[in-house]
Amino acid sequence: MRGWWQELAGLVLPVDCAGCGAVRVLVCDGCRGALGGALAGPVGPSPRPEGLPVVQAAAVYEGAVRAVLLAHKERGALPLAGVLGGALAAAVLAGGTGPGPGEVALVPVPSARRQVRARGHDPARRIALAAAGRLRRAGVAARVAPVLGLRRAVADQAGLGARQRRENLAGALAVRRAGVRLTRGARIVLVDDVVTTGATLAEAARAVRAAGLVAGPGAVLRAAVVAAPADSFVRAPRTAAR
Repeated sequence: MRGWWQELAGLVLPVDCAGCGAVRVLVCDGCRGALGGALAGPVGPSPRPEGLPVVQAAAVYEGAVRAVLLAHKERGALPLAGVLGGALAAAVLAGGTGPGPGEVALVPVPSARRQVRARGHDPARRIALAAAGRLRRAGVAARVAPVLGLRRAVADQAGLGARQRRENLAGALAVRRAGVRLTRGARIVLVDDVVTTGATLAEAARAVRAAGLVAGPGAVLRAAVVAAPADSFVRAPRTAAR
């Protein structure tokens, strides 16, 4: 019920831009442009965790981009999933996952159940659903395959360093029973809202590989996110903040 009320409120009540506070607009043109994917490119956290696939990010995690992501994730501004999904789709396309043979399966990194209850939604999955819609409109046969799940409790990642995050997540994710069937023949792209240390995506990649979802000659695992810190981009991006 909480999610339903949040979505209704976001649609019918006057709002200010989630990125910069401009009045009576969900996301203003300037902030929407910052999430448009013009800066999309590969990112590489340092130190790079073992097993991390190539990750593409659409925007720099600062300023308006950070504000929009947090409004969606922590404050339940659910209608923002559309513009964030557009950014994620741009990151997927930047990684070379365009129209081609077979489907593209977007595999979101799952949130812990307690976080889903507290927030009223699963941010990465909601953004992935919006991204899949954008990709289909661009001619890419895309769908969301929520095949990953937590098999043990993990601590809140906030405040943990890179090594602590790796230790916290080691072995925590697993592919659900129907995972192989749901992704068979698809090009898999791991997706999340933000990458910082890369620990979460590296653990997701380990689980996907261990389950045999990525196998065979030439099989490639990719990852895409909405945003990443400026210093993790392989090429230095222009600022995305207003």
